[in-house]
Amino acid sequence: MKLLPIVQNLLDTDFYKFNMHQVIFHKYQNLIGEYHFKCRNENVFFTDEMVQEINEQVDYLCTLSFTSNELNYLHTITFLKEDYLNFLKDFKLHRDFVNIYKNEAGELVCIVNGPCFLAMPFEIYLLEIINETYFRYKYDYSDLRQEAEVRLKQKINKMIEGIYTFKFAEFGCRRRLSREWQDFMVKEFVTKTKNCIGTSNVYLAMKYNVKPIGTYAHEFVQMYQGMENIDLTRTNYYALKDWYEEYHGENGTALTDTLTTDLFLLDFDQKMANLYSGVRHDSGDPYVWGEKIIKHYEKLNINPKTKTLLFSDSLDFDKAQALFDYFKSRINVAFGIGTFCSNDTNKSALNIVLKLQKINGNPVAKLSDVKGKTMCLDDAYLQILESKVKYRLTH
Repeated sequence: MKLLPIVQNLLDTDFYKFNMHQVIFHKYQNLIGEYHFKCRNENVFFTDEMVQEINEQVDYLCTLSFTSNELNYLHTITFLKEDYLNFLKDFKLHRDFVNIYKNEAGELVCIVNGPCFLAMPFEIYLLEIINETYFRYKYDYSDLRQEAEVRLKQKINKMIEGIYTFKFAEFGCRRRLSREWQDFMVKEFVTKTKNCIGTSNVYLAMKYNVKPIGTYAHEFVQMYQGMENIDLTRTNYYALKDWYEEYHGENGTALTDTLTTDLFLLDFDQKMANLYSGVRHDSGDPYVWGEKIIKHYEKLNINPKTKTLLFSDSLDFDKAQALFDYFKSRINVAFGIGTFCSNDTNKSALNIVLKLQKINGNPVAKLSDVKGKTMCLDDAYLQILESKVKYRLTH
């Protein structure tokens, strides 16, 4: 079985990749990054045919460049700067930065290694390719597509009937069933409801005239761990500072859980909290997290109603509605819903990631608010990082 190209243009990625890419282009072209794939599901195996297809898809991906129409669209986004957009005119992904193979256990290995400002854009494209290849080869795609459409209609009907009253953005690129399904699904949400206010997929935002939505990911904060002369426990501070210097509040939602939310809040002081429009939740109990953030704003004498909580951790629509009802009277609430938009079928979705693991040869790690999302190649480094975080929190 040979698939059509899964990624057909370079806008078919999450918006936050452009946001982070611009900062790295302006400030950190000297950084070398190493990114590793991980499937968090147990007993997921890839066949030789799947791996061959994935590699051929990546070959095609690396022939793509931005078209004039795509660049013209990016020029409409006010905080993307002229020098960065000029750089994108000649940008291409380098195939020799990527190594993809199957190990002896049948697990997929995917490693990206190269200058961050050239290598970091690979993440979403690779995850889109891996996920769609797996589901098309593993199952009867037409059955999955039919089930996805049934479930989509149920969600849309609940929005029309007023059962789901919250606004949300579609965040489903990395784990989507397919490119054509995400396209259809976003169109349906945008044209048939008033609930979907945007999508993380830049191409679909352009195509359906909705807002592209996204700020930064864990990799942006992680990369500061690999830089010399930066305190490992203060990487949130440097990330917040550089981000604000780049965007001056136009792109102002901060991610809290790269090294635990408690550590983040030590650097999210009154100045920073006022500079940023809100914060994003991506691990741990969302109710505990929300209460903690509200309490933090109140401690800083900031009215929570002037700020936004963005929830994005494994949300389905019922969970989002419950969170909206719980918090809406106290603080602004927003949602990014991924897998339950883009791969909601009768088969389990893959929980796949491609995470930054080294900067300039130095290990980096994510210490989220739940142990299951922690990822690090170097156990000794992880222990040092955990002890430093603990020391700062207790002192």
